[in-house]
Amino acid sequence: MGPESSEEQPSETVKPKRRRRPAGRNRKKKSPESAPVEETSAPEPLPAVDDWTIDAFHVPPEEGRVRFHDLSLPAPLMHGISDLNFTFCTPIQAEILPSTLAGRDAFGKAQTGTGKTAAFLITVITRMLNNPIQDHRKSGTPRVLILAPTRELVIQISEEARQLGKYCGLTIISVFGGMDYDKQRRQLAGKPVDIMVATPGRLLDFQQRRDLFLNKVETLIIDEADRMLDMGFIPDVRKIIYSTPTKDTRQTLLFSATLTEAITRLAESWTRNPVTVEIEPEMIAVDTVDQVVYIVTAKEKFALLYNVIEQQKLERVLIFCNRKDQVVKLSEMLTRYGMTCSILSGDVPQQKRVQRLEAFKAGKIRVIVATDVVARGIHIEGMDHVINFKLPHDPEDYVHRIGRTGRAGSAGTSISFADDDDAFYLPDIEAFIGKKLPCIRPDDEWLVMPEPLYAYKPDKSRPPRKTGQSPSAGKNRRRPNRR
Repeated sequence: MGPESSEEQPSETVKPKRRRRPAGRNRKKKSPESAPVEETSAPEPLPAVDDWTIDAFHVPPEEGRVRFHDLSLPAPLMHGISDLNFTFCTPIQAEILPSTLAGRDAFGKAQTGTGKTAAFLITVITRMLNNPIQDHRKSGTPRVLILAPTRELVIQISEEARQLGKYCGLTIISVFGGMDYDKQRRQLAGKPVDIMVATPGRLLDFQQRRDLFLNKVETLIIDEADRMLDMGFIPDVRKIIYSTPTKDTRQTLLFSATLTEAITRLAESWTRNPVTVEIEPEMIAVDTVDQVVYIVTAKEKFALLYNVIEQQKLERVLIFCNRKDQVVKLSEMLTRYGMTCSILSGDVPQQKRVQRLEAFKAGKIRVIVATDVVARGIHIEGMDHVINFKLPHDPEDYVHRIGRTGRAGSAGTSISFADDDDAFYLPDIEAFIGKKLPCIRPDDEWLVMPEPLYAYKPDKSRPPRKTGQSPSAGKNRRRPNRR
């Protein structure tokens, strides 16, 4: 028996010798190992950082730039920042973190890709590590509540929180619709929650069923408030906010891509003397990008995509779709036709995104298929082609997509495919950019589907099914009595 087991032995020998042995042969096995079971209802201990010090994360100072070293952040958090290779603060982080780390409310105008997510996560993780709660905590009572309008954004924020808080021993729960309610409820009941990221509707479900209590929320974060407003979530958000402590006793951070009068009024009612930060959207010189729209049918799109890439010998291509399922399907198709391909979407962890982008920059990956979640903030030198396999519904997303090329005055090319569904969004895009886009029908030879290099491989995780037999074949069928 090792030294750890011997330390626990005295607590066992206090009991009468073998008095309970007859009750079952396994009782002796359960007794010495019963203590670790309690860990499921207690906060996780901070991982040891003895083998890592801030000296291992060396970032030389640069004039006019703020390092994360300059913010006096806790060592476990700095370890996570080091793993993500975050060296200098983005403009919004440099401007907002000194105030939010001191406990002030904040109202920020910032879009996806500006670093705002890391800004508010660094704030709340630092405050929790610096102010640990030693008393017993009830399950289902989060210290930090982050509200986001969509499932994809909830997943993205949760993953980034786990990456940043990798060494901090925090419990992070994500709650959104479309997933099994009981499974999410069991996660809530398992241990005290430090950070909860949720969509408003599902959060209210948990609250109304008394599986969740918001009276202990220390920091409330509302992300993409303008989208909340557009999607009709504000009444739900109000109900949620009324269940949290008053704004005089909680910290509130609100972010929006636009500062309309309605959003400003909401900020005034939900925050207390906030620091206001406005990060203007990146200026994209649309005139430096050659833009063309190919008019095709939905069935012709893939053949055209393949031939555009192969015939023009494009080496680094960024392709945009509107949804994750479209991204996955297109990536699988391109791989079958021999192209090295990877995906970027809200479900992809931050660290994997960085790795895939580095491989893309190094030429190890020829094609990246992405959603708009990553359209902002990606900057790759020498990438001169962006392809819109599906046109975005929001004209501003179109501008940010094509802005991945033609940067710093260099020329770039944007190619868009428009079928009957996509064509509906063209007028709004043209009005937004202030110019008519050339729309042409490609030559027939560009629409010939080539032969795939690799045969389709079915999902091996599913057992093979007999030909002609449906999944429910034979189910509930009466069997003849053989007596």
